[in-house]
Amino acid sequence: RGRIMKSRILVAVIWVPVLLYIVLAGPPVLMALALVLLAGIGGFELQDCVSGKKQRGLSWLSGVCAALTVNWYYYTPDIIESFFLLELLIFFGYAIFRGGEIKFHQIMAGLFGSIAIGYSFSAFLRLEASGIHRAYLLLPFILSFACDTFAFFAGLTLGKHKLAPKVSPKKTVEGSVGGLAGNVVCGLLFVWVMDRWFGGSVVSYGPMVLLALACGAVAQLGDLSFSLIKREFGIKDYGKLFLAHGGVLDRFDSVLFVAPLVEIILSVL
Repeated sequence: RGRIMKSRILVAVIWVPVLLYIVLAGPPVLMALALVLLAGIGGFELQDCVSGKKQRGLSWLSGVCAALTVNWYYYTPDIIESFFLLELLIFFGYAIFRGGEIKFHQIMAGLFGSIAIGYSFSAFLRLEASGIHRAYLLLPFILSFACDTFAFFAGLTLGKHKLAPKVSPKKTVEGSVGGLAGNVVCGLLFVWVMDRWFGGSVVSYGPMVLLALACGAVAQLGDLSFSLIKREFGIKDYGKLFLAHGGVLDRFDSVLFVAPLVEIILSVL
């Protein structure tokens, strides 16, 4: 456990400054490039989990389509539906070309990986294009990582009752509650920082409590959803890009669920 914790700290020390620079200070094209890369790796990881090394061609196809979904949103968002249709034709066409070797669940993994993962990561581009302060692009990360971190330590110290033992045996009800509470604290801290140093927050304290709770619940659902997939196909992690944190889908599983929710709620507010 100590070795895993050191690895987690090392990843945080290296990648948190990179994340802050890309989101807060980097040019929009750099953020778009980072999102394209993350979506591509995520699409590859999901298909690799479902299909294994024997279908690496399908994994690469899934990764490329996921990356192109983000790229399409960046350059031609008005006709994104046409690209979704194109991806549908690509995956079924590839399966037919392989003469039935590709199964239906592999096609669905490719479509989900390319469309859903690409769409979720592109939420950051839509938020940035809306003209909102770029600090709000950190909210999906804050309200995902805070929930995960507080849930981990609350479960470690207080956990007794299993939350979903058949999906993720180590997660507890106490950890879940701790994650929600941590999300509220970090959300309120975000509002305070925006009010004090950035000219005011578009989300006041009351709505932020509700937003933090909603994102906490959705973040945990995202975490459990990708754990469900891993358990079904018998793997521990989707990848090793982030060392003990695993791959892109291990680290950003909650973010993929939270980012579109934050986008929708902020667009209303």
